[in-house]
Amino acid sequence: MATDNKNTYRSILKGTSIFGGVQVFQIGINLIRGKFVAMFLGPTGMGISSLFNTSGQTIQQLAGMGLNLGIVKEVAARKEDDSFGHLLAVARRMLLFTSLLGALICVVFSMPLSHLTFGNYDYTWQFMLLGAMVFFGIAGQGFLSVLQGLHNVKLVSATTITGSLVGLLVGVPLYYFMGNKGIVPAMVILAFSTLLAAWIGVRKAVKTPKVKFDRALHSPMVRKLMLMGIVLVASDAIGTGCNYLVNLFIRTFGALENVGLFQAANSVTNQYSGVVFTAMMLDFFPRLSEAAGDNGKVRTIVNRQMEIVSLIACPLICLLILTSPLVISILLTDEFLPILPLMRWLGAGVMIKALMFPLGYIAFAKDNRRLFFWLEGVYGNVMFLVLSCLGYYFFGLIGLGYSLIVDCTLCFIVYYVVNSRLYAYSFSAEAVREGLIAVALAAGCFLSSFFENDALAYGLMGGITVLAIVRSAVTLRRKIR
Repeated sequence: MATDNKNTYRSILKGTSIFGGVQVFQIGINLIRGKFVAMFLGPTGMGISSLFNTSGQTIQQLAGMGLNLGIVKEVAARKEDDSFGHLLAVARRMLLFTSLLGALICVVFSMPLSHLTFGNYDYTWQFMLLGAMVFFGIAGQGFLSVLQGLHNVKLVSATTITGSLVGLLVGVPLYYFMGNKGIVPAMVILAFSTLLAAWIGVRKAVKTPKVKFDRALHSPMVRKLMLMGIVLVASDAIGTGCNYLVNLFIRTFGALENVGLFQAANSVTNQYSGVVFTAMMLDFFPRLSEAAGDNGKVRTIVNRQMEIVSLIACPLICLLILTSPLVISILLTDEFLPILPLMRWLGAGVMIKALMFPLGYIAFAKDNRRLFFWLEGVYGNVMFLVLSCLGYYFFGLIGLGYSLIVDCTLCFIVYYVVNSRLYAYSFSAEAVREGLIAVALAAGCFLSSFFENDALAYGLMGGITVLAIVRSAVTLRRKIR
């Protein structure tokens, strides 16, 4: 009954809305932090900050071994049974190990990291200090994963907001007083504040008596989490490699400028749509993991999620297509206006990706690591690489937009066929109807942008966008009653 209550339309919309709001808040915090970095440190400081952030996140991702999603899945599946306390004992020990590993990598390889990143050894001590940020970052994300697995929406939101806000308020004065030398200390404080908030949140949420880690007893659970993590890290590594190869292909058969234009369009589109996808992952995956053993419940959860996603994503995609010139001017500069057609193609592709997204998590929620790896890690990434290269080679920059549409459509079909055959998944009539209407409205808005008469084009796009917003609001209100 508790699981059913969490999968009503009202609960799904509430969770997605709250997490979406948190993502918007974090984007705002990041923009404010970036503004202060630009004011106090200038272009050079922004470059240094970007390199440290990229280095820290990469080390954190590798050393973290993909435990976060595994912890979410296992917590969601075990929170009601006697093994929950044992899982927490294993999670704490593994988080300690991976956090120490990340910090050790920074300290031991601080000199080569400094030379590789900046071309000199002047930043060696800062890379050593970055180890503290990596330690706190891995541990903090681990504790947040526990709260996410418990589906404690309020605590996850409060923890994320508190950590980000404290990090901003303490970090900005460091930029002002210490200049470039304050960049890494500010990152350390941000990571520590997030860890502290998450640790307090877990203490409030978990009432299970503490279980001491026992190597012999807990080895099977350790092995299971490790295998999950290896699959995720391997999938991410393949994705990173494919992205690199696409950029290399564009530079080789085109120009370096086109690499920058593609990355700019991709970045803006991902930031815009990431509000929905991240919120969906934070809310949807724990509910799916909790019901993973029942194909009927999985079918209901996925279909309802698809309905809600259709109703939320459609107006956002229409808004992106309509306001692309304004978004480019605000987030980038007028020099990037040539990416306008590409951004609209990418936006149209995101609509299909939103419908595909819930299907992609079924295999992992059901602990089918091999299938998840071959679908997400190999098929999805290799298909993206091949289609992107073909699209760019034959059609230039706009071909990358064509390729995304084809890629998402093929992946959607493959995901449906695989889940249908293995887990008896099928679309509900409501999911099909909402999905088709969403795609039709987004496609209508997208096709309207091709009219040469600007007044006609923007009039049609604006009308369809308003229609999509009104229809979604009315339909959502009806569903949650």
